[in-house]
Amino acid sequence: MKKLVGYVLTPIFYFFFSLTLLIFQPIQWISYKFGYAAHKRSVDTLNFFLTYCQLFLGNSITFTNEQELPENRPIIFIANHQSMFDIPGIIWFMRKYHVKFISKIELTKGIPSISFNLKYGGGANIDRNDSKQAIGEIIKLGKRMHANNWSAMIFAEGTRAKDGKMKRFHVGGVATLLKFNPNALVVPIAIENSWKVVQYGMFPLSTGESLKWTVLPPVATEGQSLEEITLAAENAIRHKLQQPLPA
Repeated sequence: MKKLVGYVLTPIFYFFFSLTLLIFQPIQWISYKFGYAAHKRSVDTLNFFLTYCQLFLGNSITFTNEQELPENRPIIFIANHQSMFDIPGIIWFMRKYHVKFISKIELTKGIPSISFNLKYGGGANIDRNDSKQAIGEIIKLGKRMHANNWSAMIFAEGTRAKDGKMKRFHVGGVATLLKFNPNALVVPIAIENSWKVVQYGMFPLSTGESLKWTVLPPVATEGQSLEEITLAAENAIRHKLQQPLPA
């Protein structure tokens, strides 16, 4: 039934999703001329609309953050990754933390609004075929975090879990960012059910799903190795999603 309804609602969703991207392309361009703060407000507003476009599919949005996180200290958020629909909600709901993403460099071209923000928003755009370039970009992001008290989002699986089942987390990106921000908090975010939206592919999208983001307590870092820190974040998310470590 969800798939059948999806054939009806998906074109409506894509119309408003695409319209939002097209409208905010010139808004971002103009805002960028007035500096970082103006550009960020335009990006935040863009992602509010992108997040709530899910309502056109009959999908619900629940973002839970019961943590008292500082705004004057870099934060490394670590999350599982299920679909492209993970991202707008994080940008909108965590907007006061200036969250930056590590993205594929290919995404900096050709996508209205999204490519512009990736190119000029302060994140790291990496070439997965060029490890030297990728590391260099993450180092630059780490330095920007330190200078501006920004935060970063790491999808530590390295790819999307298309069936919702978590893959093991990698240490690399976390290690580089912590090197330049040793006082950063490490905060896990558990993402649920966004994979279900694309379980039939990009058309039709699924309907009546419950998309959830939950910000979990910060991970203790003092006296812990990078592997232990990353594993602690992974375990916290697995506990929330009720997915034990693979044997």
